[in-house]
Amino acid sequence: MNTNRIFAMPFASVYPMYIAKAEKKGRTKEEVDRVIFWLTGYDAVSLKHQLDRSVGLADFFAEAPRMTPDAVRITGVICGYRMEDIEDPTMQKIRWLDKLVAELSKGRPLEKILRK
Repeated sequence: MNTNRIFAMPFASVYPMYIAKAEKKGRTKEEVDRVIFWLTGYDAVSLKHQLDRSVGLADFFAEAPRMTPDAVRITGVICGYRMEDIEDPTMQKIRWLDKLVAELSKGRPLEKILRK
C-alpha cells in the first residue's frame, strides 16, 4: 500500500465522500461532523479551517486538537485491515475515521459509535 499517496490526499476531498456515504444511508452531515469532532477534538470552526486549507490526511490528524483516548476502543476490520494490527499511527487514525463513518452508514446508534 502506498501510504505517502494516502497521507497527502486532501481531507477536503475525502470529507464530501464521508458525507455522501452517510446521507445515502439516511444519516446527516451533522452526524458525520459529530463523529469527526469526537475523534479529533476539532470543532465546527477548526474543521472548516482545515477544509479551507485543504490539508492532507496526515496533517489533518497531526494537527488534531485532541484525539480521543477512547479511540483505542475502535476495533474490527475496515478495508481488509484489522484495526488493532495497523502499525502506522497515522494510518490507524485514518482507518478509525473510516470505521466510524462506516458504522454510522450501517445505522449503528451514535452513542455506540462514540463508544459511550
